[in-house]
Amino acid sequence: MTLRDARPDDASALAALSIEVWLGTYIRRGVTAEFADYALETFTKAQFERGLADASQRFIVSQNEEGIDGFLRLSQGAPGPLPGCSDTEIATLYVQPRHKGHGIGRDLLQAGLGAALALDAPSVWLATNSENTPGIAFYRAQGFERIGRTYFRLGEEAYPNEVFRFTFPRH
Repeated sequence: MTLRDARPDDASALAALSIEVWLGTYIRRGVTAEFADYALETFTKAQFERGLADASQRFIVSQNEEGIDGFLRLSQGAPGPLPGCSDTEIATLYVQPRHKGHGIGRDLLQAGLGAALALDAPSVWLATNSENTPGIAFYRAQGFERIGRTYFRLGEEAYPNEVFRFTFPRH
């Protein structure tokens, strides 16, 4: 496994990986048109090309011998949904399900935290699906504290997301 900054030619792989992980996180009992439309409109090659060109976004990928198996997106200027959040967000941390448990998420998260620290961010925040029990346990084990709840809204529905913060120690 190699960690590196994403390149423009990674956009289609990032889109495909995002669809795989996002649908696996939110879809519980079958794919509805609303969820399918959201995923297919949000996770596109063009959207990732724009994100990769945006100086306020940093994408770090994990690459194995065959391709990208995970990535982290760090966003600056992303005000948090709750008081006490900085404007630095770990907007995405996705690892292909079949590659979980091999340290990829941990390594990506540590690289993202290092990048945020280099930007002199006082803290970073993230939100994860409230039903994502393994993810919540993972973030807690990495030193994040739960600071509240927000909601992902799609159509008429609101899906609870837990908000976590990691505060950098200051010397």
